[in-house]
Amino acid sequence: MNQASFALRGRNPDVLTCIANLSNDEVFTPPELANQMLDLIAESWAASHGGASIWADKTVKFLDPCTKTGVFLREITRRLTEGLASEMPDLDKRVGHVLRNQVFGIGITQMTSMLARRSLYCSKHAQGKHSIAKTFASDDGNVWFERTEHTWEGDGCEHCGAGKLMFNRSQGLESHAYAFIHSNDVKADLSTMFGGNMQFDVIIGNPPYQMANGESSDIPIYQHFVDQAKALEPQLLCMVIPARWMAGGKWLDEFRTEMLGDRRIRNLVDFEVMSEVFPGVDFEGGACYFLWDKEYIGKTHVVTMRGGEMIGAGERDLQEFDVFVRDIMAATILEKILSFNERSIVDIVSGQTPFGLHTNFADFHEKPQTGDVALHYSRPGKRALAYMSRKLIDKGTDLVDVWKLLAPEAFGERGAKPARVLGRPVVAAPGEVCTQTYLAIGPLSSEAEVKNFESYYSTKFFRFLVSLRKITQHAGRATYTWVPTQSWSKEWSDRELYAKYKLTKEEVDYIESVIRPMTVG
Repeated sequence: MNQASFALRGRNPDVLTCIANLSNDEVFTPPELANQMLDLIAESWAASHGGASIWADKTVKFLDPCTKTGVFLREITRRLTEGLASEMPDLDKRVGHVLRNQVFGIGITQMTSMLARRSLYCSKHAQGKHSIAKTFASDDGNVWFERTEHTWEGDGCEHCGAGKLMFNRSQGLESHAYAFIHSNDVKADLSTMFGGNMQFDVIIGNPPYQMANGESSDIPIYQHFVDQAKALEPQLLCMVIPARWMAGGKWLDEFRTEMLGDRRIRNLVDFEVMSEVFPGVDFEGGACYFLWDKEYIGKTHVVTMRGGEMIGAGERDLQEFDVFVRDIMAATILEKILSFNERSIVDIVSGQTPFGLHTNFADFHEKPQTGDVALHYSRPGKRALAYMSRKLIDKGTDLVDVWKLLAPEAFGERGAKPARVLGRPVVAAPGEVCTQTYLAIGPLSSEAEVKNFESYYSTKFFRFLVSLRKITQHAGRATYTWVPTQSWSKEWSDRELYAKYKLTKEEVDYIESVIRPMTVG
């Protein structure tokens, strides 16, 4: 009977492949992905321990600080149960030792803590009738969960940034104040949770991704789990997180700088499309998992995945640029173009809301009146032109009466390849303005100049360089940083640009393969 309890877990299908995700923010980890991450942990452990198997070591402690289904804990237990068989032949004692002394988890909600216990102990209660764990003094076992409260500072939580209006909840509702990152002394809290001085050798998990903060966009929180885990100084840390930290995302600048400069990141596996990691999840920017090794110092082995295929693998210095260029070939092309040391067009690209008019601005009318300017705006499914009083404009006044190109600030493709990267632009004459829907590129001296710039904007070369910094749907000013300035006295074509920058046939073929054509005008 004891043997059967573990054999059942190998049945097909695995129940953990059949559970719907809680949301795009709290996604369940597929068992296949969990095992890929555990394989990476085993390889790194062996490299640092003379080839020894981590699964044959009865002293190693594992923590999942954000457990949901318990898949990591379950798979770790399965591997340890097999790996310790020769040293501990008695299955009951072996399983009891692993569950009591080696695997630990912190549930993110009450429901997921019970789900994790069900995966790990075969019962939502560690002391339940059907539990395979026999040595615990409480129903929690080593999967801890207690309701945690946010620490409000003004309208937000000082630990995670959650909006007070949304998450200051009654006891009957989940607070979503995750214990691991709502702590001023996580080492002391872990000792309280599990008893004794807890030093974990391996931390692994798939943290919640973001929280609503009561503003127009959600705030990322996964970086707090990574930072907190590093502070515990495990031997190995492996987490799967959204990849948008590599080149964008609000509130992620400090985290990106720290990650790119951390030479203890031994491996990085990058999936350009989120659904390839989490089927059914629609999340711009893709996902990645990384392995951080406390004892390792050096370059990072980066693997890039696209369409189920490995499109690149090699040793990379993550600090090559101020953001991470995800593809090795792309990085090589970029280095060649930057070596020309030309001025960037970012100098003539506006920031958000170039004229101070937000996307929902509505103080306009359909027919022009005296003293009006023309307004380019958008509503779901359409672009439109209307008129508004010039007196309402108190920002970007130097761009009102000049020629400029209006570039859509957002264009989403969910990681599609080949990609168009940017939305079609609008040639804007003097006396024309726009809402936050667009960035304004200018001033340009004439209609001929702005149309020549438009020809440059439409090239695959131009949009390829933007794509290297555009990891989400948003194309803010910074995404144009690597696009060099040209002469606006003539039209531009990809053939001319490829020749100017001496790109090889292989490099040209690469750009042509990842960027779609664009027709403008």
